[in-house]
Amino acid sequence: MACLARLLAEDGYTVRSWGLTGAPGETRPSEAARAVRIVLPVPLGKDGCLQGTDLPLDELWRRLRPGSAVYAGAVPETERTRATALGLRVTDYFTDEALAVRNAVPTAEGALAVAMERLPVTLHGTSCLVLGFGRIGKLLARGLAALGAHVSVSARREDDLAWIEALGYVPLRTGDLAGKLDGFRAVFNTVPHMVLDGTLLRELPRGCVLIELASQPGMDAETAKALGLDLVRAGGLPGKVAPETAARALRERLFQIWREEKA
Repeated sequence: MACLARLLAEDGYTVRSWGLTGAPGETRPSEAARAVRIVLPVPLGKDGCLQGTDLPLDELWRRLRPGSAVYAGAVPETERTRATALGLRVTDYFTDEALAVRNAVPTAEGALAVAMERLPVTLHGTSCLVLGFGRIGKLLARGLAALGAHVSVSARREDDLAWIEALGYVPLRTGDLAGKLDGFRAVFNTVPHMVLDGTLLRELPRGCVLIELASQPGMDAETAKALGLDLVRAGGLPGKVAPETAARALRERLFQIWREEKA
């Protein structure tokens, strides 16, 4: 978000920011009421507060001027309802498929970097499992295969399983993983609900690295810790590993929205 603020300032916009180290126009939240457009992060919030701050979202909404245009990512319906009731116009920029795909690229690259940092072996020649075959899962499987890893991918849908096999990966059914996990050194989860419970985690070798990429946990963290497995919660990778790439993709999405609003 700090990089986005700098890019918009370079484009000639008058930018004010709050809570972003190194961003232009540092100001206070109370000044947000003067803004024509308010750009908030993705995800919008955590534990009822604006992401990365201790400012409650309901307090933020009350500070903004009715009629203000708010742009945020992954907006919960409850927050959209609250903001709309106060006269705010809320647009969720992360519903755009193109932005989601562009965001998946640094996520996949970042996940590979995490694996290479934590594993005592190369990914080349290593058996890896990707849970889920959505945007991130597709890119991650391709990246692992390009590095010479032995790639297995789990999915639920028959068409996804067919594509996994056609692309040269080993297909596994997500609901039928029991007895098939003992050979993996790295597991990447992209599924936002529980997939690897305590029973399945016990099948993994002790040196296995677990990389959690989903918004909601898909692996039992408490059991993983008790078993001595290395579980890494790798959320927010685009902003951490490639902030400029992520910011440029978001800027292009915002420009698209603003053009459509003028049409």
